Amino acid sequence: MNKYKSIILLLFILLICVISLTSCSFFEKKETQRSNNDVETKTSNGGEITPEAKDTTVEDLLKQMTLDEKIYQMLFVTPESLTGVGQVITAGDTTKNALMQQPVGGLIYFAENLQDMNQITCLIQNTQSYSKIPLFIGVDEEGGRVSRLGDNSLTGVSKFPSMKSIGETQDSSQAYLVGETIGKEISKLGFNVDFAPVADVLINYDNTEIGDRSFGTNPNDVSEMVEKVVTGLQKNNVSSVLKHFPGHGSTLVNSHHGYSESTRTLEEFRENEFLPFKAGIKAGSDFVMVSHATYVNATNEKCPASLSKEIITGFLLEELEFKGIVITDSFSMGAITNNYTTESAVVKAVNAGVDMILMPQSINRAFTGIKDAVTNGEITVDRINESVMKILSIKHKNGLF
Repeated sequence: MNKYKSIILLLFILLICVISLTSCSFFEKKETQRSNNDVETKTSNGGEITPEAKDTTVEDLLKQMTLDEKIYQMLFVTPESLTGVGQVITAGDTTKNALMQQPVGGLIYFAENLQDMNQITCLIQNTQSYSKIPLFIGVDEEGGRVSRLGDNSLTGVSKFPSMKSIGETQDSSQAYLVGETIGKEISKLGFNVDFAPVADVLINYDNTEIGDRSFGTNPNDVSEMVEKVVTGLQKNNVSSVLKHFPGHGSTLVNSHHGYSESTRTLEEFRENEFLPFKAGIKAGSDFVMVSHATYVNATNEKCPASLSKEIITGFLLEELEFKGIVITDSFSMGAITNNYTTESAVVKAVNAGVDMILMPQSINRAFTGIKDAVTNGEITVDRINESVMKILSIKHKNGLF
């Protein structure tokens, strides 16, 4: 009897050893995968994916996607426009069904969507779980008067003073603290995009749209501050968004309300307003947001920058060599809605070099406008693929898949 007990005990010990070895092998494999992913996600020059990160996963996914799915990836919208609900604070079947029908690339949330830490976390986690391709989840969290989360103490996100006051300290470590703190705090809630920092140099002191959102009037000082915020955000896997290219600090009229123009020359932009964008791009910003202002003396095209190939392709992509995602300012703003249909505006923007349209008045009309333009040859499929490859690559780089 003791002999049988000994045999059974020996077999039991052998079984435990086999299980332990198998488990170790499994975890070693997982750690190796993580290590490889760490190598693959190195970036340079503003969201550009290095050759190591050109993972076949992204390329294979692009090949598998339908044209409809690709076009929807180019839309960054509010949850209300996606679902048709008046105010979205939860995500259930309505959100799930909406994302199945319209698999957009990103969602932007505002203060009315964000109540407290638990509600925000559940809202974002549930929403992400319904999306076939991981979503960009964005928020305007600049500090100062644009603090969708910081203005509500229940969100657990720190409230910072205006960027003007940060700039006045002449201490760039304060700007880094802003970026790092916001990055850590909003990433814990599930956000992966912050529509910040403002890279505009304040030129016109009567400019109310930018005003104290800018770090200041000296382009070199603003550049240093912008670089530090970008570094702090991106270090925490939160994509920064440099705004509002090519610079909105010299305008007077608020482009939310209608036509806004700058009389600055191209030489003035190159010596001044371009500098903070260059610094932010060098620091690795994943996004650049293009303004709706019209630059009457810097370009031949007399249209909003967000629709200008001269500004987007010529200045941003070619001259500044930005390789990340080009996103428009909100297409619900008066500078667009007062002068263009949704369909015509999105087509102009895509052909100008835009990768993502922010907050079109109608998702259906934006989608239809782009798809019809592809069908009739006004936009090429290669142009769509170029933008979607950027979007998927940055999602992959940031570990969203």
